[in-house]
Amino acid sequence: MPNPHSILSNPSLLARHIIEYGALEDEQPLEALAIPRDRAPLEKVNLGLSYPEGLAPTPQPLPQIPDPGAPLPEADYLVVTWTVAEVEALADTLTPGMRRERWYNYDRDFTTKYQPNIRKGAPSQRVKRLGSYFLTRIGDKRVLCFKSELHLNQDGVRTGQGTATLPVKDLFHQLIREVKPRMVITVGTAGATFADHELGDVIITRAAKFRLAMEFKNESFNGKTYRCDFPIPTRHFEDAHRLMARHADQLREPDFGPPTKRYAFTGPLLPGIRNTPDFKVDGRDMPAFHPILTTDFFEFGTSRNGLEAAGAGVEMGDAVLGLVAEELGDQAPLWLVIRNASDPQINGDLPDTPRALNMQAHWAVWYYEAYGYWTSVNSALATWAVIAGHGNDA
Repeated sequence: MPNPHSILSNPSLLARHIIEYGALEDEQPLEALAIPRDRAPLEKVNLGLSYPEGLAPTPQPLPQIPDPGAPLPEADYLVVTWTVAEVEALADTLTPGMRRERWYNYDRDFTTKYQPNIRKGAPSQRVKRLGSYFLTRIGDKRVLCFKSELHLNQDGVRTGQGTATLPVKDLFHQLIREVKPRMVITVGTAGATFADHELGDVIITRAAKFRLAMEFKNESFNGKTYRCDFPIPTRHFEDAHRLMARHADQLREPDFGPPTKRYAFTGPLLPGIRNTPDFKVDGRDMPAFHPILTTDFFEFGTSRNGLEAAGAGVEMGDAVLGLVAEELGDQAPLWLVIRNASDPQINGDLPDTPRALNMQAHWAVWYYEAYGYWTSVNSALATWAVIAGHGNDA
């Protein structure tokens, strides 16, 4: 584990910290602990969600634990998430009672096809798999939830100046080929870019754009925007908003003041902000097809960097799905990005140099650590709403 004081000065370690935050340091596969996967403890978290009749997510355990090298089962919808906080929220919301430890491991072709193109120290090299998954039902719709261990900014092996391998692209191709979904949804945390996007707001967009400045800066896809043009299903947005409101108190920010009494600050602590999360939908709350921004480093919106003009939020993977859809052409499924604001737009007046004392990054990471799970519950609920409503209305 890197020295925590060095994380802010190393973009790669900072991104990995976000991806793996919440995992146990000594976490091992259940099999290594001689615990059968179907005997893992049930999830203790009960979110107390009251869905419309007939639409509560219902986990669908397979008759027996599948071989990790077996193809994935087919499903109507494929939901892909990335970090520990995100998968825990997705499991509690869409596979209730089946905690992430009970999801099935997936390592198909990992050793032969993927591992040679993944750099040493990447998360997937530690766990030796591509991801984990579980099936659920929403009404009559079969949904496969997948937690990826591959990441755009963690895996690449350098192939030239500003170019690198991109194993997660191959993974998307493989997932789509096996699952054969009608729609693929990427879901999870993002940095807000707009000043009026609150902590926990859910960004829903049909577009993604590469914004690459490090290992992929000279790739042909850098700067490209991808779109998927279809009506976003809104029928169950009001239901999801009601479910989100149940846990809004979890997103109240603490009272705030300087860290020591040596600052020239004499007033009482500033009262914490009460956030009331909502949906921010492209074409309704922002320009149509305003893209999510996919970066190869940990970037976030600030009051000075103007990222709101470029995109709806910042994350590290979604545009790869757009690239894959372009490569698949007419064979591509529909796709959608659903991202929760795990950190609001950060105060750009705070110092950002030297790197080790970057207070802007400090607060962006703090927000993720403090609120990553509860904000991710909101994006999981938005995912439920889209799937429940898809095919039933526009």
